[in-house]
Amino acid sequence: MQDMMGGNDIAFPHLGIYLNNVPKSFSVFGFQVALYGVIIGIGVICGVLLAAHVSKKENMDPDVIWDFAIYAIIFSIIGARIYYVIFEWDMYKDNLLAVFNLRNGGLAIYGAVIAAFLTLFIYTRIKKQSFLQIVDVCVPGLILGQAIGRWGNFTNREVFGGYTDNLLAMRLPVDAVRARDITEQLEAHIIAVNGVDYIQVHPTFLYECLWNLLFLCIMLVYRRHKKFEGEIWLLYLGGYGLGRFWIEAIRTDQLYLTGTSVPVSQLVAVLCVIVAILVDVVVRIRIRRNVRRTDQNG
Repeated sequence: MQDMMGGNDIAFPHLGIYLNNVPKSFSVFGFQVALYGVIIGIGVICGVLLAAHVSKKENMDPDVIWDFAIYAIIFSIIGARIYYVIFEWDMYKDNLLAVFNLRNGGLAIYGAVIAAFLTLFIYTRIKKQSFLQIVDVCVPGLILGQAIGRWGNFTNREVFGGYTDNLLAMRLPVDAVRARDITEQLEAHIIAVNGVDYIQVHPTFLYECLWNLLFLCIMLVYRRHKKFEGEIWLLYLGGYGLGRFWIEAIRTDQLYLTGTSVPVSQLVAVLCVIVAILVDVVVRIRIRRNVRRTDQNG
């Protein structure tokens, strides 16, 4: 099977999976459509559908979710781009028009997430609704959309980790990936198969997808047992942050704080975990105190 692999193939050799001619895009009436964008779109639709479904279970009008989703999609794309451009400024400072060229990639998920939460906060203030109630409904859909969207990174041959020979190791043709994503470690382990050079990497897109699906299941099961509004949001912040922290550590395409070697998304992830834990503990303590006072007064 290995001898039959070509320059557009992707393989998971230890699983015996060899995918031939995996496209990055397809043509519609002569216009190239990136699979990345299609997969992201599918993730968004599935996420909104799930959030609308959860809203019904919470006796909330699903039209609120669909109305908010319109604003969230627009501002999340803007936020994802701003986040990426800020921490890759050297790529754009001499060609500012390139900032608006999304077809060359350059979206950061944490930028999208931050923008979505800010948009929801403003939306709920204007509509005079509960931010915490709605965010608890939305985050299961958000993490589902992220899990699906990561497969866009798979078709783009991006968001992978360093060299590994573990069970899930993935092989990618060197010519199909960005040169700046190939580290010295990967160069030292280049594999030549039938005249094609490959790198063998951690499929971090897959790790994150599976991690997100795990926490989606936890959210859906636990939501009926939550103690306070906003608890599912804290579960998202802590759970996704915990996974992103260790996954980010093995990626080769990290964004760094300006002038440092600190991966910015890893820093954001650990801050989310800390904040989620502290807020959860504080709120639970307050709830217990209120229960005690009620019992004493009763």
